[in-house]
Amino acid sequence: MNGDWLIRGRDGRLSVYLPTDDAVLCRAELGHGGPWETSRRLGGDQTLRPGPAVGQGADAYAHLAAWRPTKAGEAGLVHTTHFRPRLAALDWASIGHPDKTGDRTGTPAVAVDVRGRGHVFVRNAGGGVSMRMQKEKGGWDPWRDLKGQDVQDRLAAVTGESGRVELYAAVPGAVLHWRQEELAAVPVLEEAVEISARPDTLYALATSADHTTLFYADDSGDVCAWRPGTKPLTLLASAGPGPVSAIRCELDGHDCTLLAQRSASGRVAFAAYPTEQESAGAWWTESGPQLPADAVVALARDEDGRVVAATLSPSTGQLLVTRRKDEPGLALEAWREV
Repeated sequence: MNGDWLIRGRDGRLSVYLPTDDAVLCRAELGHGGPWETSRRLGGDQTLRPGPAVGQGADAYAHLAAWRPTKAGEAGLVHTTHFRPRLAALDWASIGHPDKTGDRTGTPAVAVDVRGRGHVFVRNAGGGVSMRMQKEKGGWDPWRDLKGQDVQDRLAAVTGESGRVELYAAVPGAVLHWRQEELAAVPVLEEAVEISARPDTLYALATSADHTTLFYADDSGDVCAWRPGTKPLTLLASAGPGPVSAIRCELDGHDCTLLAQRSASGRVAFAAYPTEQESAGAWWTESGPQLPADAVVALARDEDGRVVAATLSPSTGQLLVTRRKDEPGLALEAWREV
């Protein structure tokens, strides 16, 4: 799943989105802290292609996008909105193809602006990026070509504290950054920085009123941070080969950024540092049991503001969850399977 697959819904309940080979499943808390309901298929009975994406707006509604087969050798993108975790989502609705027709061109990415409009980004057949945006009163604007060249898969979309949507993408030897100059505007390619980033490790986070920060792993295996307009900074060595998840939270009265990643030993590793102060340094602390090699990690906050971490193994379907204890530091409860 491209995006934050662990989210807190409008009713305060946590939910997870679980991709399968032909669908997206959802599980949600039945009450604060659990238990959890069984998996439900999202958006009706349509057959989907692998690689869906999810994004969430300030209204806590989840927006998902995915490819579905249309006819032999061709596919189209579909979108759904999930208003509350324990309610049924809208049926998948077609939003077309960035090149009008053709096969799947890349993994979509989704962001939602401050007014609740979904933005779906995807690599197009020309190697650039295309976007389609919801209208405020229903329907969708046309597909827009945002340009770019040799864009690699796994785009990272994010909404800044301003409510405007931004996008990051890796190209050979560089990372590109698009940003809306105003709400509902077409994002503009603002900056390219010469760095070598593994495209499957990009994760973007709103870190202040003026900035979003991109986290990525470089070719040497280090986790790095880049804010447009500044130089990229090496934060710490990767704990393992998979993607990093990040969230802002308060730790002992300080605004901190918390990172999580499956470590090389198979456990979950956490690292925290004062937000936008990468020079303060960070180091990994491991937690929980050993996980399958394909396990991924996600972070969220529950309705009490406590950090929640979840791991999901697509091969086994195993879902584990832990919460921060109500005490100083980053002490976590015992991991439990749900």
